[in-house]
Amino acid sequence: MRPNRDYRAAVISIIQPVGYCKKMRSHSQQLLPRISAKLCVCNLENIIGIIFICSCFYPMIHAMTISWTEGDDSILPDRPIKGRGSVSNRSGRFEGEQRARIDDGWLLEEDLGDRPRLRTQLGIDAARSVITRNTSPDVPFDRSINPYRGCEHGCVYCFARPTHAYLGLSPGLDFETKLFWKPDVAALLTAELARPKYRCGPIAFGTNTDPYQPVERETFAMRGLLQVLRDCSHPFSIVTKNALICRDLDLIAPAGQANQARVMLSVTTLDRGLANKMEPRASTPEKRLEAIRRLCDAGVPTGVLVAPIIPAVNDHEIEEIVTRAAEAGATSAGHVLLRLPLEIEDLFKEWLATHMPDRAERVLSLIRQSHGGQLYRSNFGERMRGSGPYADMIATRMKLARKKLGLDRRTLAMMDCTAFTPPQKPSAQLSLL
Repeated sequence: MRPNRDYRAAVISIIQPVGYCKKMRSHSQQLLPRISAKLCVCNLENIIGIIFICSCFYPMIHAMTISWTEGDDSILPDRPIKGRGSVSNRSGRFEGEQRARIDDGWLLEEDLGDRPRLRTQLGIDAARSVITRNTSPDVPFDRSINPYRGCEHGCVYCFARPTHAYLGLSPGLDFETKLFWKPDVAALLTAELARPKYRCGPIAFGTNTDPYQPVERETFAMRGLLQVLRDCSHPFSIVTKNALICRDLDLIAPAGQANQARVMLSVTTLDRGLANKMEPRASTPEKRLEAIRRLCDAGVPTGVLVAPIIPAVNDHEIEEIVTRAAEAGATSAGHVLLRLPLEIEDLFKEWLATHMPDRAERVLSLIRQSHGGQLYRSNFGERMRGSGPYADMIATRMKLARKKLGLDRRTLAMMDCTAFTPPQKPSAQLSLL
């Protein structure tokens, strides 16, 4: 019995998705006659056969396809997109496939030009709580709030990128273009603070993604959270690299004056060109320094966070950044060495190869020297500071800069938690008036 031609085309379309290399196409065409010859013409049997073949042969075909495409000259390199930090949109670690752009013989001249800009998409995070707890021994807080999943700033080095893989999205471009927020975040926080078992402690913002990223101008999610904290005199801290924080000075300043608020502005570099490549949608370095000045003038204890320090990229600016921040009124300073967990390693390598190919190997070599020969080690106490001669030198430089400028290292434990008053839960009984 001759195989049904329509069925053979259907099998090809399933086993060989659009965009796979020519080697894959020729292999599938050799494999299909042997398979399809054993199937009858009946449409129902054809469908059952397709499902069976795909379930049996997919792991083998998937593995062969990856090995072939990695060495295929037809794969097109990813190019940066203006206004975005990541160069590619690599699949997350939980995905069973990798995608690549290839030259299929129909490549047009415009395909080699600038890639079109990507618009930011905002989705709903249907979470039932907002406060995240942690017991990490190397961070100065035990609870935090992240109003957003993903971050539009697009910092290529952001250690929060791998969290997007839990959503089935890419830690690359998806992380900075497909965001999620909680529309009822203020109500959720109120409910959590009103619980009888809740014990007051400083809440940290900006520990994962930036609470003042550009989309905050539309959602006002962070402002709603600050209003809740103000009404119950709850202490908090904020880490951001966006001058938009000054919009909420009317809420932050009174808390700062009452020793219930701390702010850290992250300044990675003073070079505007470099900042535009590393963190394309964050405030410019000058605007961040101006934000430090405005916060300090309003009585808010404000410091500078030189983070991350990237070897052979911005490490020469440490003293100048701390000095400029101190001149703006900063009272404390800290630093974090570059972290490359999970998918960030490959994303950062792509970024280096694209923007700094002349020093890429030097940068990676110094990173390995700071993590015991690896690009990253997640050990507590080491993951943010590193180890070895280079990491020790960075720590010493920061210590001397703080001492010279009279900057301290205040901790969140010094904030006042005694004034906290739990918010009142809305009454279930309707008002009679």
